[in-house]
Amino acid sequence: QVQLQESGPGLVKPSQTLSLTCSVSGASITTNTDYWAWIRQPPGKGLEWMGTIDARGSAYYNPSLVSRTSISRDTSKNQFTLQLRSVTPEDTAVYYCARQGISATYDNWGQGTQATVSS
Repeated sequence: QVQLQESGPGLVKPSQTLSLTCSVSGASITTNTDYWAWIRQPPGKGLEWMGTIDARGSAYYNPSLVSRTSISRDTSKNQFTLQLRSVTPEDTAVYYCARQGISATYDNWGQGTQATVSS
């Protein structure tokens, strides 16, 4: 059973960097049929794809966020990490990590973690 768990600070000040980690169990982030994504949902809005890292460690980003976003991984811990720089209150959202398998759908999701940007 594949499980994902987000972790990170719940509160970040404006202009700082939000760092979130997704810990994966039941699957390896180096499996070449899988992709690992970060998705967020601001209050009252829909889901927004932020970026994806593949089995080789190559990352792909939402063009609207590419200048502020980095996704990396630690294969020894089976984790992947999101960094969002220069945050503003508009970055307040529930952040999810998800696995996209061979079906090209998001088959597994973390429970989500609330991140609030406020001074």
